[in-house]
Amino acid sequence: MDIAVFGAGSLGSLLGGLLAREHAVTLVGRDPHVSRVQADGLRIEGAVETTVFPDADTEPPTEADLAVVCVKSFDTDEAATALTGTDLEWCLSLQNGMGNEELLADRLDATVLAGTCTYGAMLESPGVVRCTGVGETVLGPRKGGHSEAADRVGAAFADAGVVTAVAADMPRRLWEKLSVNAGINATTALADIDNGALLGADANAVATTAAREVAAVARADGVDLSADDAAAALEAVADATAENTSSMRQDVLAGRRTEVDAINGYVIDRGEELGVDVPVNTTLARLLRAWETAHLEAN
Repeated sequence: MDIAVFGAGSLGSLLGGLLAREHAVTLVGRDPHVSRVQADGLRIEGAVETTVFPDADTEPPTEADLAVVCVKSFDTDEAATALTGTDLEWCLSLQNGMGNEELLADRLDATVLAGTCTYGAMLESPGVVRCTGVGETVLGPRKGGHSEAADRVGAAFADAGVVTAVAADMPRRLWEKLSVNAGINATTALADIDNGALLGADANAVATTAAREVAAVARADGVDLSADDAAAALEAVADATAENTSSMRQDVLAGRRTEVDAINGYVIDRGEELGVDVPVNTTLARLLRAWETAHLEAN
C-alpha cells in the first residue's frame, strides 16, 4: 500500500517507520528531520529497534492509497488543504482532540476513518525516533459500524507488524481517548511529571476527576461511557506509559503551543452546550492558556 504520513513528528515518524517495513511510505514533515531521513533513513530506537528508508518530503505526494494524519489538532485545517492536492482513497486521523475527522471529511474526496494510538513516541533528533512503549492502534468508521475501508487499512497496519484492531464503536473510543488525554496531558504538563506519577494520590485525583467529567459530557452527548470506565482507561494508559512524557508536557517543555483547545477546551465548550459542569477541566484549561499567554507571547 502507498501511504503518506502527514505530520512526521514523534508519533507520525514512529508509525510511518513501522509501516515502512512492509509498505511504500512517504513521511511528510519539516526540515531538518526530513532532510536527515532522505540522507540516512529513519532510525527507530527503544522498544523497537530498526532502521528503515521511507521517502520523506516537506510536501505530500500527488497520490497515495492512504494518508495517515498525525498533526496537532490546530493544524488539521492546514493538513486538509495540503492533502486536497493528493489523490487519495482513504484518510485516517490519529490525532488528539475532537472534530478532526469531520473537518477532514468535509475537505477531502476520500473515505475518512477515525483512530486512536497508544504507542509511545519521542523524536530524539533529526532522523531518530524513540519508541517508548508498544501500544495499539485502533481504527474504524468515524461514525461507527463496519466498513471495507477500515478492514483494508487495518490489515495494512497489521501486515507491517503494528498492533492493530478494527472497531465498530469509534465514537465511544474517541470520547474515551478524550477522557484519557484531558486527564493525562493537562495534569502532567502543569505538574511537570511523567505519566506514571498520575498513579499517585494527588495527581491521580486531579487526572481521574477530569476524565470522569469528560465521561459525563459524553453521556449527555448520547455516548455510553461511564465515569468508572473513563477513570480506569486513564489509569491503564498511565500505567502502560509510566515513563513517557505526554505530548502536551513535551510541548510545554519545548515552549510550543499546546492542544488544550481541542482537548480540555472541547470538553468545556461541549459541556456548556449540554448543561454539564466541568470545573476541573475548566481549571486545567485556564492554567494552560495562562501559560501559553505568558510564554508564547514573550517569544
